Amino acid sequence: MTTKFKPLKTLQLIIQNLKKEGKRIVFANGIFDVLHVGHIRYLESAKKLGDILVVALNSDSSTKKLKGSSRPIMLLEERTLVISSLQAVDYVTSFDENSADNILLILKPHIHAKGTDYTSQTVPEKDIVASFGGKIAIVGDPKNHSTKNIIRKIKI
Repeated sequence: MTTKFKPLKTLQLIIQNLKKEGKRIVFANGIFDVLHVGHIRYLESAKKLGDILVVALNSDSSTKKLKGSSRPIMLLEERTLVISSLQAVDYVTSFDENSADNILLILKPHIHAKGTDYTSQTVPEKDIVASFGGKIAIVGDPKNHSTKNIIRKIKI
């Protein structure tokens, strides 16, 4: 793992201290299985909303549950290294659940950034985020890239 990767308990303490310093925390999550331009634009747009960008990656088991037995293409350790290498990303962690609800409740970021395939009303975690006073932000470019489509092209 990289130095940007932090177990959730460690990251919770780091985020609490950063908040005390007045830093604005932005949270993004996803699988990021085959990194593409849509992911980059999403994460760079999310970073612009605050001082610290935390990216939570779905674990391999969570990815399988959500996407099927052929996924992930890259294992968590590899995805962590790739996401950690991005300049916009300050911290990376992972979670086993199918949703980011629990990790959001633990970290309580100021902003939960989601891609343009969502609206502020369709974000699955919107009620959790509202429960601790966080805001939802829809960021990135139009959703016209996907890992599924890239995999489909490669198979042709």
